Amino acid sequence: MPMNANYRGPADLPHVIPVFPLPGALLLPRGQMPLNIFEPRYLAMIDDALRDGHRLIGMIQPDPAQSGPSDAPPLYKVGCVGRITQLAESGDGRYLIELTGIARFAIEEELTVSTAYRQCRVAYTFSDDFEPRKGEDAVDRDALLKALREFLEANNLKADWDGIEKAPNEALVNALAMMSPYGAPEKQALLEAKDLKTRAEILVAVTEIELAKKNTDGETKLQ
Repeated sequence: MPMNANYRGPADLPHVIPVFPLPGALLLPRGQMPLNIFEPRYLAMIDDALRDGHRLIGMIQPDPAQSGPSDAPPLYKVGCVGRITQLAESGDGRYLIELTGIARFAIEEELTVSTAYRQCRVAYTFSDDFEPRKGEDAVDRDALLKALREFLEANNLKADWDGIEKAPNEALVNALAMMSPYGAPEKQALLEAKDLKTRAEILVAVTEIELAKKNTDGETKLQ
């Protein structure tokens, strides 16, 4: 989705951002994530993000391997900042928004703040995130599509294959990663992959593991 702001590198982004911890939520650069915002603290977060002009929210997962308070669970160290590119009011107090991913970040420090929502000082250490479609030629598209087809067949799901065939590799890999039904550790591995090729390989590997589990559990083998 085109944005009114052009982010060419880390210097174009603020280093203190609000963060939205959400289990299973994976936002990637240039990916789109719809969100239904209803908690008062996150409604305030959206209002503040619009008011300060940046319109930026850091999406990040709580880390299930660490214990902590339910209202402020420990976080993974890497998330992805997104810009609010669509917003609608529901009429019943909710915001329906869409975030467009910009770049991944690493948390340097969680700040003590007066806001009900959490804020962190971050560093944008993934410089390739600012270069659209970088590394597309290295992706094994055939292996990715094969794993997708087998996953859909095993789960009796359908897909828009015409749209899939036309999608560029970056859009395809990142959309499949974001929509994948896997757990927090797998989603985090997809987020932290060093490049597009590695992300595609992780996605294929995790999908094959899930298919193997289905076969082991006695379901009909795909081949």
